[in-house]
Amino acid sequence: QKHVLQIPTEEMKMDNWTAALLTGVACIVGYLVVLVKKINSLRQAEEKIKRARNRREQSLQRAEQAVLRYKESHPTTDSALILTLSLSELTQQLKDGSLSPEDVFYSYMEKTLAVNKKLNCCTEVLLESLDQLKTVGSNKDGLLYGVPVSIKENIAFKDHDCSCGVIINLDQPAEKDSVLVQILKKQGAIPFVKTNLPQALLSYDCSNPIYGQTVNPHNPQKTSGGSSGGEAALIGGGGSLLGIGTDLGGSIRIPASFSGICGFKPTAGRLSSQGVRPIYRGQKSVLSSPGPMARDVDSLALCMQALLCDHMFSLDPTVPPLPFNMEIYRSSRPLRIGYLENDGYTQPSPSMARGVREVKALLEQAGHTLVPYHPLKIDEIFPELMIKGFLADGGTSLLQKLKGGPEDPCLKGQFHRYRLPKWYKTIRSFLLKPKVNFHIIHDYIHETIAHWRSCNIDVLLCPVIGPAYNLFYCSKIPTALSYTIVYNLLNFPVGVVTVSTVTSKDEEELKHCNGYYQDMWDKLFKEAVAGGEGLPVAVQCVALPWQDELCLRFMKEVEQLVKQSKK
Repeated sequence: QKHVLQIPTEEMKMDNWTAALLTGVACIVGYLVVLVKKINSLRQAEEKIKRARNRREQSLQRAEQAVLRYKESHPTTDSALILTLSLSELTQQLKDGSLSPEDVFYSYMEKTLAVNKKLNCCTEVLLESLDQLKTVGSNKDGLLYGVPVSIKENIAFKDHDCSCGVIINLDQPAEKDSVLVQILKKQGAIPFVKTNLPQALLSYDCSNPIYGQTVNPHNPQKTSGGSSGGEAALIGGGGSLLGIGTDLGGSIRIPASFSGICGFKPTAGRLSSQGVRPIYRGQKSVLSSPGPMARDVDSLALCMQALLCDHMFSLDPTVPPLPFNMEIYRSSRPLRIGYLENDGYTQPSPSMARGVREVKALLEQAGHTLVPYHPLKIDEIFPELMIKGFLADGGTSLLQKLKGGPEDPCLKGQFHRYRLPKWYKTIRSFLLKPKVNFHIIHDYIHETIAHWRSCNIDVLLCPVIGPAYNLFYCSKIPTALSYTIVYNLLNFPVGVVTVSTVTSKDEEELKHCNGYYQDMWDKLFKEAVAGGEGLPVAVQCVALPWQDELCLRFMKEVEQLVKQSKK
């Protein structure tokens, strides 16, 4: 018994020391393996980014050379005049032969290259457009014959990436054109450039680690908005007169508002989404929709008319075969219009509220009936749709897309919220099951339509986020999205029309705005929109699902009345 209780021998001490040493070595080796893997992953990411940037640079250089060659051989081309023409004027002159597709194409290519140097809005010139230009005459009957069109980077064009601003999607060129690109070509349009977007799309800024930050065409200290920010900047800067973006929470409307152009989000399902790449699949509670962006409403309507054709219905049988109803778009009957200056959740900037008030007065003078309207339960529904709709999995799917590469500085605040402890996200994912979310949304849509009909309104006038934010603020202020994302949740068609600019009085009034909750987000919103004098101010025009033509008709009415008032 005494022998059993003896102090350990030197041999046992040595064994313990050896075990500890081996454990330490194993830990160091494990750490080194992880470190090497991380270094290799970062190197691979850097190489991918370098290749993507080289592709962009080479395409820009080749396009520049092509422009120079054309200008030398066609010295009498009046590019300045061409760039002033509206889309309807341009298509008419192309059809009657007073303008050639070549003159138009190279005029816009030259302007795009100049705008990109200032705003960093393009991810790649589609050099195939140079070849398409040679054969475009075969589509002379198309509604968009000879029109250069820009497309957002996540819209598939054969042999080109749809990166969505994340490294993991690079070097995966599309196998074929998206349905929208096929229709554009069929209608005689020439897709000629892809435009920038934010990393992972789920942001209303426009910056990513591959192509960098796109800035506002009216003030380089401001963002162009997102996620269709490259489109908005290019069109707002004069480098394109028609583009295709996508809208998940305001991704067409916010950049249109920030950049001073028009943008339209159709009812989801009205246009084909085949070949339009999302950041992740399966999110069906808040619906995304591709849509047109342009300088004026007639251009949006012409684009919708061109896209809503038999060829699209044939290529994508999931799209209901509803051609564009020109009779509704051209109607002049007086409308009964609901309106709101604020949604009671985020206090609008003074210019946002003023824009609605001024348009309301113009509509009343024109003989329309204006009815006060307030959206239902925004303070309840907004957090519901944000958390349960976008992040029912705790942001896991999104974070997987960010693996193996750097994160954009503009979005670090946003991504940080998704990196909560795994145990917390597991519990939250269990509690926030999508079934509950769909049930709430289904009820909310029907309640809203019933409320809309009880007010007996045709359409709705409301604010849109604006003016353009100072850089690095978008990811910090999710609350302001309440003005736009609700119409994705409801799946109502909605568009944006620029109606004014920020005044010195607006800036003075902003100093006294503290928000409804006077919390961190209200304070950040005030900082974000400060210094906006001279920037565009826009309003939103909304209609019930599938009444896209009525929504556009309302937008056109607003646009015309604003123009007349300025005269």
